[in-house]
Amino acid sequence: MSDVLLVVVDAANVVGSVPDGWWRDRRGAAERLRDRLAADGVPRREGPAEIVLVVEGAARGVSSVPGVRVESAPGSGDDHMVELVAGAAGERPVLVVTADRELRRRVGELGAEVAGPRTVRP
Repeated sequence: MSDVLLVVVDAANVVGSVPDGWWRDRRGAAERLRDRLAADGVPRREGPAEIVLVVEGAARGVSSVPGVRVESAPGSGDDHMVELVAGAAGERPVLVVTADRELRRRVGELGAEVAGPRTVRP
């Protein structure tokens, strides 16, 4: 078992949590979130973390940077995040950042901790 925290970030949900014009440039908004995560990590969390930013739709194709792996969901972003959590369940601690109630329920059933978008937004 690894003690490195896996942080799975729901890009669409976190970006959409602040009405700052993100809808005009979804890809750019996801890149700004990625860059903030790379620079700041997950505030108020100690220890090493592997950050995975899951993008979908118009944000697909955003590239990874050192400190943040970006995964473009082939279909539903929620389903992809559940697959990531299921793959790590029982092997390491997992934190999923989203406000989506159904996604929170699904990953919670797999043992993940959940936190809202303010966890990674200023």
